[in-house]
Amino acid sequence: MSVARPGFRFLNAHPAHWVALGFGSGLAPLAPGTIGTLWAWLAWLVLQLWLPPLALAFVVAASWPLGWWACTVTARNMGVADPSSVVWDEVAAFWLVLWLVMPAGWIGQLAAFGLFRFFDAVKPGPVAWADRNFKGMGWRGGFGIMIDDLVAAFCTLLVIAAWRRLW
Repeated sequence: MSVARPGFRFLNAHPAHWVALGFGSGLAPLAPGTIGTLWAWLAWLVLQLWLPPLALAFVVAASWPLGWWACTVTARNMGVADPSSVVWDEVAAFWLVLWLVMPAGWIGQLAAFGLFRFFDAVKPGPVAWADRNFKGMGWRGGFGIMIDDLVAAFCTLLVIAAWRRLW
């Protein structure tokens, strides 16, 4: 089965779809990756209100194997190697960025968002390499969906660290 553009029926068909589609944010008709990242940002700000730092670290760590599973199942069910509506890769990667840059003010968070979206969308250098070399179906597919966003997160963090070092 190949699902060109999933809707609420597909979202509700399996718990993995809820996760992989960013709790519905991946259903956005335009720029689902950006909408998924915005959802991740908002969710993180809410999570910070109730969870201590160690619990937030657990959320970040757990989001990766959960995402690998959910992205694998959802891509298989859609019949597409890396569906644009699958946004958990952006969610987990941006949570990692936020976990490491917080407590940043509004401007710092916005800069992290902009940098992450740049690296994820444009895919320069190492991000393109990861995107190109880990695509596929099955369990490799879920890993491939997640890994280029992890590299984009590391590139974002590198730029932020370099900027902090210089200033």
